[in-house]
Amino acid sequence: MKINNNINMKNVVLLSLCYLLCAAFTTAKFDQHKDKEMINATLDAWHKAAADAKSDIYFNFMTEDAVFIGTDATENWSKAEFQAYAKPYFDKGKAWSFIPLERHIYFDKTGNTAWFDELLSTQMKICRGSGVLVKIGQEWKIKHYVLSIAVPNDNVGEVVKVKAAIEDAFLLNLQKGER
Repeated sequence: MKINNNINMKNVVLLSLCYLLCAAFTTAKFDQHKDKEMINATLDAWHKAAADAKSDIYFNFMTEDAVFIGTDATENWSKAEFQAYAKPYFDKGKAWSFIPLERHIYFDKTGNTAWFDELLSTQMKICRGSGVLVKIGQEWKIKHYVLSIAVPNDNVGEVVKVKAAIEDAFLLNLQKGER
């Protein structure tokens, strides 16, 4: 009888602990407002680090496996590749200046992954940035970023004419499996 009571009591304690842990995890909510503020601060500081040519700060905002996709069709870089590309710009004392005009931030259910889109004032006029951030500890890090030049719909034909020769050759190489 004593053995069964001990086993039953252990089962009750274990089940109670499991219930409490499950309840804690399912009811734990992230503070979306606080995390949006943190993400805005992260992205603003990231853009400022580029404008101030602070390479170490800039690249520290990115995960080690981050991807940066630039405006040119050939620009699909790992963090290391992007650092190598950007080094001469940072070394000159000014990389680029992206000033956010508008930003939208969205979260997954866990609150540990966020994605965003933003309109930017840049030396290329209005651009659009979009990306994915992941929460690592208490910090948000950029895992994926895409920069696009905004082209007014009425001017797409003119832009296509300007880039046709370059991109036709690039398309042929892609079709051949080359890059």
